[in-house]
Amino acid sequence: MNNGVWEIIPRPSDKSVVTSKWIYKVKHDIDGSIDKYKARFLERGFSQTKGIDYEETFAPTARYTTIRSLVLLATTMVRNIH
Repeated sequence: MNNGVWEIIPRPSDKSVVTSKWIYKVKHDIDGSIDKYKARFLERGFSQTKGIDYEETFAPTARYTTIRSLVLLATTMVRNIH
């Protein structure tokens, strides 16, 4: 909210809300010590009905090579500015 990323709007009375939840996992090394903590945010789309709650689905995905290319491009542009 402080960064202006979210905007709260009233829910239409004829629409249902898609619930969500966080999934937390603790990954361990072979010796049993904690290696890292992981978290995922999931939307529970099973509460939707096709044709009523949504017309199409969209799941944004990015290939690792695409992300690397964008980071390389950004760092190159920053270096050229300075």
